[in-house]
Amino acid sequence: MPIVIGGKPESDFSDPIGMLGDCHKRIVRFLGVLVRLANQAAGGPLSADERAMLATRLRYFREAAPKHTADEEESLFPRMRRIDSSEIDDVLARVDSLEQDHACADRVHAEIDRLGQLWLAYGQLSPQDAAHFRELTGQLDTLYRHHIGVEDREVFPFAAKVSSRPSGNWRRNGGTPRNRRGRPSGCA
Repeated sequence: MPIVIGGKPESDFSDPIGMLGDCHKRIVRFLGVLVRLANQAAGGPLSADERAMLATRLRYFREAAPKHTADEEESLFPRMRRIDSSEIDDVLARVDSLEQDHACADRVHAEIDRLGQLWLAYGQLSPQDAAHFRELTGQLDTLYRHHIGVEDREVFPFAAKVSSRPSGNWRRNGGTPRNRRGRPSGCA
């Protein structure tokens, strides 16, 4: 386990819900860089460091973040739907909304990636594309603030609570889908 000074160590496979929360922190950090680039560089020429930051963040959201979504939609949410609890109905209504958020975020990410790749290829964006990139990163920032807030404050605590019950413990069954192959790729 890595040494962490001055911060909470990241969760491990014994806490799959914690691992999803750790992924959220990375998503917020990486999106913050895209928002900052959109606002400060405004589609203009990028320094070598800014180009590297943009390329890395685009790659993260194109390759790793979808695996985080898959962990939720293919493992966590279906398991929650199988829970027999009087408390589950309100949480499941939230889950349905979260899945809609995922679909919306996927579409926005695809367009951000397209524009970001243009920016990297041509060294700058047209004023219209720069404005669109800024608008999209702002939309995504707003969506994620709400979405992650719901998951971190409502869905994950509920999932952690019911998973600790003997009848609902999915930790015994391997947690998230990629536990056997290493850290969930959405958390890279």
